[in-house]
Amino acid sequence: MLRDFLLPIMEADGWEWLVAPIQQLISWGASAAMVFGGVVPYIPQYRDIKRTQNAEGFSTFGRHFESPLLLQSIIMIITMLLMLKLCTEVRVTNELNIKRRSFSDFDLIYFWHWSKFTDYVQCVLAFTGVTGYVTYLSLDSTIFVETLGFLAVFTEAMLGIPQLYRNYQNRSTEGMSVKMVLMWTSGDTFKTVYFLLNQAPFQFSICGLLQVFVDMAILMQVYFFSCYPQKPISHPTHPASTKAL
Repeated sequence: MLRDFLLPIMEADGWEWLVAPIQQLISWGASAAMVFGGVVPYIPQYRDIKRTQNAEGFSTFGRHFESPLLLQSIIMIITMLLMLKLCTEVRVTNELNIKRRSFSDFDLIYFWHWSKFTDYVQCVLAFTGVTGYVTYLSLDSTIFVETLGFLAVFTEAMLGIPQLYRNYQNRSTEGMSVKMVLMWTSGDTFKTVYFLLNQAPFQFSICGLLQVFVDMAILMQVYFFSCYPQKPISHPTHPASTKAL
């Protein structure tokens, strides 16, 4: 929008030689914000967990898309794996007496509650291998590709739901970085505007708006639980561990 306003004025004033470089710079800046914007919010949360050694407040649980979206996805996966590694190490260190669980046990009761980071990596690699193979076999199916694309952006839009639910369970947002949520909100807002201005597929805009609404709901929890402290709900103790990550 700013580009559409400034560039015609510059062209009219004889600054045509600057128009193309500025237009390219704006495009690169928007792409860079798309690629790295999703990672920045997790920096304050990572530092808080590293400092306090407490991960209880953080929850772990078809068409040609633009290249910045692909790069953003790759960087986001790496970032979330780093967060998962830290949270797993902190949880295992604080729970010395629990029975160790691994991905190879194939026990659904303890799914995503394993004791080593390598188990999570194995699960991610297995999932990637299976879905990659199925996708390769179904590339000619428009319905499959469109459905897969929608599920991908919808899953990303739901990333804040586990945090929202954990805050509700704890009746508190203690241990959760408010800076992270504020950056989520600003990043998701920018991303949604980016989708709208670049006329991305319809599902991107809808899921982007959904992300913004979830972020706002978490911010409302921060305000409500800080102004009106709630008594934590007592949950039954897990048979083999305390509250899992």
